Amino acid sequence: MDGVSAIAKILRMEGVDFIGCVPYQPLLEAAAIADIRPLIFRQEGTGIHMVDGYSRVTNGQRIGVFMMQNGPGAENGFGGVAQAYAESVPILLLPAGMARERRGVHPNFYPARSYETITKWSEEINMVERVPELMRRAFTKLRSGRPGPVLLEIPQDVATGEFPDAELDYTPPPWMRQAGDPELVRRAAQALLTAQRPIIHAGQGALYAEATDELVQVAEFLQAPVMTTLPGKSAFPETHPLSVGASGPSTTLGVHRFLTRADLVFGVGCSFTRSFFAVPIPPGKTIVHTTNDEDAINKDYRCDYPVPGDTKLVLQQLLDALKAESGGPRATDRVLQDEIQSTKAEWIAQWIPKLTATSKPINPYRVVWDLMHTVDSDNVIVTHESGSAREYMVPFWEARHPRSFIGWGKSTQLGYSLGLAMGAKMAAPHKQVINVMGDLAFGTVGLDVETAVRCEIPILTIVLNNSYMSIYDNSRFPVALEKYNVKTLSGQFSEVAQAMGAYSEKIAEPQEIVPAIRRGLAAVDAGRPTVLEFITCDEGEFSKFSFG
Repeated sequence: MDGVSAIAKILRMEGVDFIGCVPYQPLLEAAAIADIRPLIFRQEGTGIHMVDGYSRVTNGQRIGVFMMQNGPGAENGFGGVAQAYAESVPILLLPAGMARERRGVHPNFYPARSYETITKWSEEINMVERVPELMRRAFTKLRSGRPGPVLLEIPQDVATGEFPDAELDYTPPPWMRQAGDPELVRRAAQALLTAQRPIIHAGQGALYAEATDELVQVAEFLQAPVMTTLPGKSAFPETHPLSVGASGPSTTLGVHRFLTRADLVFGVGCSFTRSFFAVPIPPGKTIVHTTNDEDAINKDYRCDYPVPGDTKLVLQQLLDALKAESGGPRATDRVLQDEIQSTKAEWIAQWIPKLTATSKPINPYRVVWDLMHTVDSDNVIVTHESGSAREYMVPFWEARHPRSFIGWGKSTQLGYSLGLAMGAKMAAPHKQVINVMGDLAFGTVGLDVETAVRCEIPILTIVLNNSYMSIYDNSRFPVALEKYNVKTLSGQFSEVAQAMGAYSEKIAEPQEIVPAIRRGLAAVDAGRPTVLEFITCDEGEFSKFSFG
């Protein structure tokens, strides 16, 4: 067999049953022969976003795989990989490359070298005989430590090179998790028990480790409020009486109130990265930090009690240590829980005029609010888009179950939500999957709605169309705005979606929001990708707070 056939057989051994691509490269045919379904996208970025969403929703237990064409395909995929790298998502990338004898010859593109800065590991299969060895190493990287994209370039001559059938010796490598140092766990437990007003700051590491149950147990043991990061949203059920919500550029009053007054912040599966997309940790806090990425410890904030290790294993150790140090859990703090609920009620009351607005054009907050109260919250996966859609959704959407909400930031490429939703549906076909995006984002990637139609991936896309860029304050470019009207956009997106074979509607009346959503969900349940375009107003007010 040839090199790509050996790769395809290994992918099947790893349980891969589909692969994203924009043709052509030799692995496509080899994959099909091995019963791996090729999914052809309109552009590489959306296809990479799709396998990204697949890996996220499976918590990396199943790995999304994408292959790129030699030259322009590998070049075009750069942005999608950069997004996955920023978000710490484990995906396998298999770009075709030039023959080894052409390396370094202008203008040939060399993926393994060019992608080094945005992958966890980037290597070339430099000999066909090394296919099993390097594929084993790639999956080992994907199953250990902090998640991230892994790239293996397939040179043209390696793809067609002869690989002896008898030498295909491959066994999928196991997951590798590390528990915490017992002494560091003990010190962290003592610090948590000594704190007067601790808060838990949970990141997406809790999701990848599938540690929600342990997180709930620790929070209840300590009677500590829990906030999540933007990518960590849904790691802790937001219906829980100790939940104060998710943090991001826009956040909740609960996050602001309980974080600012906390004396200790317990970071669980987070990076504590200073970012526009992360709430800053106010000064003067004791910090306890558990993460599987040692580079995150003492990166942006001084860590008083580090505990490197797998989030699930460390939380299990911590529960044992807390019991040993204290004798038992704290009594339910009714005063605290009542304050959390009253804080939420106070905050919602401030926003209810926008959340239930009857004005025209439709207020986008009303769309989000009605959507949340129409879907089956126990059987849904939703994701936001970059820009205003993120600000409208993240604070107010109530995530009840792990991975029911896909939050993202750090890198914010327009159109990411469409591919994420498609990947989520591939990973969880029984779920209703919804992405909420703005008109500019749809204009960036909307043609891949046709991919969803052709590949029979029934998702619901909500387009908030105000024909304007609301996220950017006018003070950023007053001259450009006055002279050239740079914030104004246009487009008839429901018509575009219909032309591509999707079910679509355009909604301009507030009272039609819920009926349209119900029709859209019915279309999705019948197997038809759906786009609902809501004509909305320019809404530039967001739930933001100063953290000092």
